[in-house]
Amino acid sequence: MTEFISKQLPNVKNDVLSGITVALALVPEAVAFAFVAGVDPLVGLYAAFMVGLITSVFGGRPGMISGATGALAVVMVSLVARGNDLGAPDENLGLYYLFATVILMGFIQITAGVLKLGKFVRLIPHPVMMGFVNGLAIVIFLSQLGMFKKQVGGEKVWLQGMELYLMIGLVGLTMLMMWVLPKFKLTAKMPEALLAILTISAVVILFKFDVATVGSFIREGGGEGLKGGLPKFQWEIFSKVPFNWTTIKFIFPYALILAAIGLIESLMTLNLIDDLTDTRGNGNKECLAQGSANIVTGLFGGMGGCAMIGQSIINIKSGGRTRLSGIVAALTLLAFILFASSYIEQVPIAALVGVMFMVVVGTFAWSSFRIINKVPRSDVFVIILVSALTVIFDLAIAVFAGVIVSALVFSWENAKRIRARKRMREDGTKVYEIWGPLFFGSISAFNQKFDPKNDPDHVEIDFVESRISDHSAIEAILNLVKKYEAENKTIHLKHLSEECKALLYKSDPRFHQIIINDIDDPRYHLAANPEEFPKSLSEYHL
Repeated sequence: MTEFISKQLPNVKNDVLSGITVALALVPEAVAFAFVAGVDPLVGLYAAFMVGLITSVFGGRPGMISGATGALAVVMVSLVARGNDLGAPDENLGLYYLFATVILMGFIQITAGVLKLGKFVRLIPHPVMMGFVNGLAIVIFLSQLGMFKKQVGGEKVWLQGMELYLMIGLVGLTMLMMWVLPKFKLTAKMPEALLAILTISAVVILFKFDVATVGSFIREGGGEGLKGGLPKFQWEIFSKVPFNWTTIKFIFPYALILAAIGLIESLMTLNLIDDLTDTRGNGNKECLAQGSANIVTGLFGGMGGCAMIGQSIINIKSGGRTRLSGIVAALTLLAFILFASSYIEQVPIAALVGVMFMVVVGTFAWSSFRIINKVPRSDVFVIILVSALTVIFDLAIAVFAGVIVSALVFSWENAKRIRARKRMREDGTKVYEIWGPLFFGSISAFNQKFDPKNDPDHVEIDFVESRISDHSAIEAILNLVKKYEAENKTIHLKHLSEECKALLYKSDPRFHQIIINDIDDPRYHLAANPEEFPKSLSEYHL
């Protein structure tokens, strides 16, 4: 505990002020995502508090903010609606099925952490990361456009006339302040986002502008206000949701999708914060924390959540670096709910929209425009594809598609690199020197290099610049050996690594006679036994 506190002390002021700023930005986001999911605003706010607090204390990335997110909310809409259909109209069964699903989602995420699946985020290529941040920036931007509408006769319509101009003016003023304030020493004492929110709120209250506020936003969506009590344990889950195979079949697909989306968004946000802070987080630890947080959230009446890229960037840009910033954000949000609801409800939506628009500007990878003519076309295609799919569908589909396309491009490029240099020895043996990786993608090109019918009686295949990578490669070599043996010709393989030889010996005993082991070639011994490399320059005898 002493060590935990000592790590937070050097940046206490920045972490506390940044946490308060993040808490202000969390309120409309959590409320909006609760409305999207079709549940009460407090369900979203409780999720932001509980998920944010637990992941801040136990997560793998200090400074990263978690809470209720839109990526999860859009999946929950169908779940809540179908759950409501299973009971009476006033029974609200959908909410309790949501809680049960969030709990199961948490267990799936913990399983991913125990199996150390978090490390696989390293396999996500940089173009996918760029597409992810671009798509997410667009999603954040589009989500804020809804704030430029108002409720009229049961439907949302765009603001017009003076209402629209006033909204745009306040949003623009907030963005201008956040852009100008860092140029002055004033922001060394307080984050520019918090200063901008407080200033715009003061202007609106002082001049009595008739604009949308956090309070009017909540009431417009059907809520009664921000005020609530402490989260309560939801005993009703165990009485209203039957724990049987039918329920598992209903909620498991939703839980799996939510768990995947939550982990992908969290781990990619973790990587992004790593880059911004030049530090390294722990993906597996984050999986465990996210899962634990969602179990607790489901049991205490929250809609679940994951890392929030917008709020995380607000936190980092405002100076938040340690776990304290996330803890302060979560506790401040709870304080808003318990004690300061009347004050927070007066904060104009325009100020929060301005902050989020600056997050969009900071999130979007503008460098992607500069590198269009400097990187392979396949990478440009992946960036655009992932960006578009993130906006059209969701993050999980976008990332999976981006990784698959990148992997196919990589396989295709490597498949074209297989080469065979041919030469004849004085004794009449034909030698094929193979260059490039031998795997499923290069098998066809590899087979075309050989001519068993017209080759001499003795053939040797040299793998010193190649490597057998998979089962397809083993089968290709085995079939090639059979073709030469069918022509009554001898074939030998040389310069295979120890791993490659072990694979071939296991596949067919005849390779013990085909593979040449007694090789006097320093290149081969260095390649086959990398652990024997000198560990320092002092071990070289020059």
